[in-house]
Amino acid sequence: MFYQIIIATLVFSGLLFLLLPAHTNEKGFYHGVSVSGQPPSLFTLIFSQVTTWIFARSLMNAAILGFYFGLWGVLAYAAYYLSFFTGGLIVDRIRFGLGYSSIQEFFFIRYGRSGTFCYNALIIIRLISELFANLIVIGLIFGGFGSQTYFIAIVLLALFVLLYSMKGGLNAALKTDVLQMSLFLIMLVALFISMLTNQYFDQAAVFDFTFDITQPGLILLLVALLQVWSYPLHDPVMMDRGFLADRKTTQRSFLHAGWVSIICIILFGLLGVFSGVNAIADESLNQALSRLLGAGPLLILNGALIISAMSTLDSSLASASKLLVINMGLCQPTINNGRRVMVLFMLAALAFVFYGDRDLFSAVAVSGTASLFLVPVIFFNIFAGRCDVPAWSLLASFFIAVLGAALYFTESSGYSALLWDWHKYSKLLFITLTVLFSTGFIFVFGFYFGRISKA
Repeated sequence: MFYQIIIATLVFSGLLFLLLPAHTNEKGFYHGVSVSGQPPSLFTLIFSQVTTWIFARSLMNAAILGFYFGLWGVLAYAAYYLSFFTGGLIVDRIRFGLGYSSIQEFFFIRYGRSGTFCYNALIIIRLISELFANLIVIGLIFGGFGSQTYFIAIVLLALFVLLYSMKGGLNAALKTDVLQMSLFLIMLVALFISMLTNQYFDQAAVFDFTFDITQPGLILLLVALLQVWSYPLHDPVMMDRGFLADRKTTQRSFLHAGWVSIICIILFGLLGVFSGVNAIADESLNQALSRLLGAGPLLILNGALIISAMSTLDSSLASASKLLVINMGLCQPTINNGRRVMVLFMLAALAFVFYGDRDLFSAVAVSGTASLFLVPVIFFNIFAGRCDVPAWSLLASFFIAVLGAALYFTESSGYSALLWDWHKYSKLLFITLTVLFSTGFIFVFGFYFGRISKA
């Protein structure tokens, strides 16, 4: 099966490379316009938004949370996809309400170079984490962690995605997103039908809504509802797609991408719940799925993961090139410079694959916690329109949020035990609440201190 999937993946990647037009102008490569100069349509934006967020790591996270924590675990992860609704509000306010052409411009006008530094540092980490986490999922499909087939699959897929991404940039990512999302939906429906018709499917057990406030899945749901405000603003792939089309198209794309994504995540997460309910002693998610579904549906499952991973990889590479070349202005805005940035980010991701942490959800939780310094920015600067918060408030909030993210990483990885013997999601909730309270207080203090100083 390993060689069959590898060959199919390489053929699919080769077809994408041959069919995609090579962009010779910066607008297509960096801003996603077509060869004729047209912005992406509503349908393209919806499918692109969904498939770049329904990526391989997300699918595995939803299934894993369902496997261990039941339906509450799935709903907790699905709650992160409310980010489309909050993200749509944020983009609409920044772009059409306040008149900024990018998120970086907003931070620079409000807080100067320190503001753009904090924001750019966060999303660089976010982009690299998205790349390496999805590559890890690809490796785990083909072999155990650290095996020869694990590394071969990762390197081959990384190479082929890099090649067709370098050919067409953001326009190529948008085009492939539509195809990849269409294939993913077909596979998801097939998998869901396979689960419903399985002899071991027990509706009452799978849809168990037993309420227990100490249940880790329910605690994680509370965390998601708190982090969902800042989470979209620190995702450059989502934010980039908010600056491509007119206002009505952009608003509708976020709205429809939100409910479609939530449904997809719940449906896939239910596969994890189904596996957890029927798992035997010491059986992992992959082992349970393999035993319950059989070879055919398992092949479809792996295909869905590969397609979703490819979609996220090419979109992350396109956002990385736009970030460094256009938004940060680190080099001349040529297509070749954008391609060099793509190579640089993919090499960084591969370095993390070989030497980094393979806990898939930790990347979500760590980056989501680090992004919490954006919450007071959203409410003070974006929604309330305040311009009189000092830059030191942002810097102090950034420092606190990064400390909180680092603390969760060390606590969840077992490097420290400062927060007693709580479950790691209880620790995450405590850290999230502490960071939100602290950063909110700093912004309020900075705002009133600035007014007193001026008086």
